[in-house]
Amino acid sequence: MDSRLREAGTSLPQWDALRAISRRPNSSAHALAEMTFQTDQSFGALAGRLVGRGLIERVAGPGRAIRHRLTAKGEATLRTGYEVIDGVFESSFAPLTRRQREELYSLIGRVLTEGDPPQQVGL
Repeated sequence: MDSRLREAGTSLPQWDALRAISRRPNSSAHALAEMTFQTDQSFGALAGRLVGRGLIERVAGPGRAIRHRLTAKGEATLRTGYEVIDGVFESSFAPLTRRQREELYSLIGRVLTEGDPPQQVGL
């Protein structure tokens, strides 16, 4: 997946950050770090690279808070990433029928929203 995203001009961590920002525009770096399972420092460095590439902008928020938003270029990169991800998932799950894929996605969604988190690795 990452190699295909790189061919499209981004990486999985970058695309995931763009996705988090698109889902929660104007979020702080701390909130975005949590959404992307990164440390604050790691997300800050990643956000700096995204700003440098013109994919996001940082704007002043209340107090010392900095808010994050996608630029038009960031939105285009996010859309391209979704196309790549959709293609990878489609080929990965090609052995399943459409109905089986829908059932699998439904079951996974149910586990994620209704299930208790595992207490130990492997459970």
